[in-house]
This record gives sequence, C-alpha cells and structure tokens, in this order.
Amino acid sequence: MERLICLAIGYIIGCVQTAFIVGKLMGKIDIRDFGSGNAGTTNVTRVLGAKAGAIVFAADIMKAVLAYCLCTVIFGGGGTFFGDGEALWGIYAGVGVILGHDFPFYLRFKGGKGIASTLGLILCIDWRVALTTYFFGLIVVIAKKYISLCSLVMVVVAPVSMVVFSIIMEKKVNIEAVSLMAAIGFLAYYQHIPNIKRLIRGEENKFSIKKNK
Repeated sequence: MERLICLAIGYIIGCVQTAFIVGKLMGKIDIRDFGSGNAGTTNVTRVLGAKAGAIVFAADIMKAVLAYCLCTVIFGGGGTFFGDGEALWGIYAGVGVILGHDFPFYLRFKGGKGIASTLGLILCIDWRVALTTYFFGLIVVIAKKYISLCSLVMVVVAPVSMVVFSIIMEKKVNIEAVSLMAAIGFLAYYQHIPNIKRLIRGEENKFSIKKNK
C-alpha cells in the first residue's frame, strides 16, 4: 500500500507540467506545438531561450526532490540509498513524479520525457551515484553535444552505479530499488525512440541555447 501511495503522491506532483506552464506564461504558447513538441527543458530552451529553459530544468528537478523528501518523511524513511534508513519510499515517489511529468492526465497524457526529474531523483538517491551519472552525461554533452544521447547514457549509468557502489561499500544490493531505476531507464529509451532513430541517421539536432525564431 505504501508503494502505491508514494507513486500517487509523486504522480500528482509530477503533473505540475513546468514546461507547459512556462510556455503559457513566458511565450503565450503551448510548447508542445513548437520545436520537437516535447514539454521539457531542451525544447523550451530552443523555443523560448536559456532563461525559460533554466526555470523548467530547476523546477523539474525540484519536483522529484520534493516528492522524495515528502514520502521519506511520511513513511519514516532514512534518506539516501546507502544510508541506514529506507530510501525505497522516496524512490517510488520519484518514479511517480516522472510518470506524472511524462503523462499528465489533464494534458491528454502528453508531457515531457522526465530526464530532469530523473536527475533530481538520482541526486536524492546518493551523491556518489549522482556525481558518477552527471560526470558521464557531461562528457557526452561536451564530446557530442547531443542532449538526447546524454540522457540515454545517464539513465543507464544510474542503476549500474547503484550496483557498483553497493558492492564497493559491501552493502546488500537493493534489487527493488535498482529495478525501479532500470524501469525508468527503459521508459526513457521508449520516450526517446524518435531521437534514437535520428541519432542513427545522423539527423539529431545538437544542443544550442540560442532561441529559435
């Protein structure tokens, strides 16, 4: 029951679709009708500029952080993945946020791809996992300048890092938590199928903070 409640709390928070709201307030547009059609940081940055993109990015991260902390407090969890308490409730809440962000019911289930919220969840899980994940993502962005490729790399690195650091720290691998993060990764790959096809064809747009006309 606790798992379902955490998912529900996370979903409600995730349904605060920041990109859609920012598009309406700062551009008087439905961001899903412009650019890639995705209600996320990258598309907002391309269409409305860096300031709007930064607002969306920060807010989407904080959605996951808020849900994680809220459910951890409600159900008496202990914070991080490698801490002494239970981090599972927070992870379920983070998964709920990503589902709400990707599939908001009031927008006909057409939202974003959940990467910024995933980064927020990873930050809550553990700083070592977060730094490792962000490092690999940064390397990809610097080397290739493809945000989509960066995202696809990070959602793989995160669950792998959870397993690796568990082994290094001689802690039992929390299979359920790792499986949840792997499921988020599979969802991200599903959401990025058009991007993957463009990457294979060499047609994917490289990241730029310049506002599209």
